[in-house]
This record gives sequence, C-alpha cells and structure tokens, in this order.
Amino acid sequence: MHGWIILDKPLGLGSTQGVSAVKRALREGGYGKFKVGHGGTLDPLATGVLPIAIGEATKLAGRMLDSDKVYEFTIGFGVQTDTLDLEGKVIAESDVRPTLAEVEAVMPRFTGPIEQVPPAYSALKVDGERAYDLARAGEDVVLASRGVTIHSLKSSPARGGGPSAQPMVEGVHRERSAGGGPPPPFAEGANGPPPRPGEDLEQITLTAHVSKGTYIRSLARDIALALGTVGHVTMLRRTKAGPFDLSHAISLDKLAELSNARGLEDKLLPLRAGLDDIPALSLTPDQAGLLRQGRVLIGIAVNDGPYFAMLEDIPVALVEATDREVRVVRGFNL
Repeated sequence: MHGWIILDKPLGLGSTQGVSAVKRALREGGYGKFKVGHGGTLDPLATGVLPIAIGEATKLAGRMLDSDKVYEFTIGFGVQTDTLDLEGKVIAESDVRPTLAEVEAVMPRFTGPIEQVPPAYSALKVDGERAYDLARAGEDVVLASRGVTIHSLKSSPARGGGPSAQPMVEGVHRERSAGGGPPPPFAEGANGPPPRPGEDLEQITLTAHVSKGTYIRSLARDIALALGTVGHVTMLRRTKAGPFDLSHAISLDKLAELSNARGLEDKLLPLRAGLDDIPALSLTPDQAGLLRQGRVLIGIAVNDGPYFAMLEDIPVALVEATDREVRVVRGFNL
C-alpha cells in the first residue's frame, strides 16, 4: 500500500480529517500501519480533489504542494467578509452588481503573472504566528503581496455553479457574526439560467487554473473590487491537483465501502501517478543497488533533469541527472 488515494473531499471536512479517514480505512480493512499525509490543504468550506499519500508516496507530497491546481468558484457580489468566504462577518457592502460582459472584460487583468495579497485568515506566518490566529485574536493583519500565476480564467455559461455550488443564504453572515455557532447552512439548486445580456449578476462562477500559492479568496475579492463592488467566495471546488482530477476521486462513503470489502488497492494509484510529468529511467540491478546506498551513477547518457528511477516495475528513487551524473533526490524503501 504505497501510493495515492484521491478523495472527493466533502463540505465541512478539513484536510487532516481526510488523512484520518484514510488511516481509519487502512486500519479497519486490515492493511496494517502506514504513513499517511495529504498533498495540499483544502479548506473545510471547499470540496473536491484531495490527494492522500500512503507509505512511500508521502515522500512526494511536497511536490504535490508545488503543483498547479484547478478550481471552480462562485463569487457572491455585494458583500465582503473578513475571511473572504461564507464563514466570516460582513465588513463591507455595495449595491453595485456587474454584468457578465463587465466580468469578462476585467478577467484578462487577472490572467498571467499577477500580484495578490493573501487573506488575513490564512495559514501564512507573521513573526512566527499563523495569520489566522492573529486575525481571530482581533489583531490587524497585513500580509505582503506575492507573485502568482493564473494560467487561465474563464466564466461558467450558467450564472450559478452547477450541482456543486452553494450560494449564500440571506443573512447567514450576520447570524454568525452575532452569535457564532456551526458553519452556515447552504442552499441547494445553485444552477441558474444563463444571464441575459446586460443583466446584473448577484453571483458568477469561474474556473481558474492557477500556480502554487494562489489564494482563490483573494482572487475573488480583487475581481469584485475591479468591478467597482465587493464580493466573497460562496462556493469553492478543486477539480484538479497536479496530475489528479475528479475522475480519480472517491467519496468517503466509497472509501469505507472499499475498506470493508478489502478493495482499497483497486483505487490505490501508484507512486508514479504523482510524477506523470517526469520521465522514467530504467536501471540495472547494480545501478539500483548503488542508488539505494546513496551513491552517484556516473556516465549515464541522459538529458539533464529529474527522473523516476525504476528497476523493472519497482520504484527506486526520484533522481536528478546533471552532466551524465545521476544523484538521488528521494529514495524509496521498496
């Protein structure tokens, strides 16, 4: 059991809870004890692709953090919250509503390399403290802008966000800011008819292919401000993380079902699946033995760059080739 389980994370579940669910499935299915970790945090109010690394695949989880992601997200116009999503309290309101044409006119400004200021409610550290801890304590958190890349940004043909979208319920922010309590309720039926030309939009669903470090909540805030209004994220769904998309993903119910039937291996993707952009390097038994000892292979006629070194079908190491020398970056104990 060394590889990847891809969860379709449900609403309200944190990434660490997703890891715990896979650990529990391995334990209850009698698979034994393995290291388990996730390949990129997904907020509780977000759904979608959450790669879970098992066993030796945990050594590749860091690469998953650096990979591109694809998100579907809905911006609710007219309200900005302190968290920039449904969890926060209202800090700004506007009567301005954009048209679809106006939204599409500003989208090129948010495509390509851009600068964005991360949300105050984020896991970034300020003087050794998490920004969200400082913000929750009432401190004024100001984070530096950072460069990210929006590879593509497009609007949905429908005004809503499809079956996965949960638009804001009227008044939930005021209820939460007044009394706290559980996460806000969500309305069903986000799908709506395509907006008519010139129609003012209460919300818009966009799809963004982004680089590591991109905050969708910040992107939604900045798009709304560019339109002369304010906004916040009312739905966020990750549809792809690195090489993994929703076609690979299973629900928590399916995870439990497979565990009970001892069929988890049917959904376990191999280590190699996390490195689909890296070519394989075939090894001889002697070469594999040297790499397992941490030795350098000399005189290997390959182009410079990373490789997935294999002895037949057994992963040996993630390696880097430079000037006909091959060095281990990450070794696998298989």
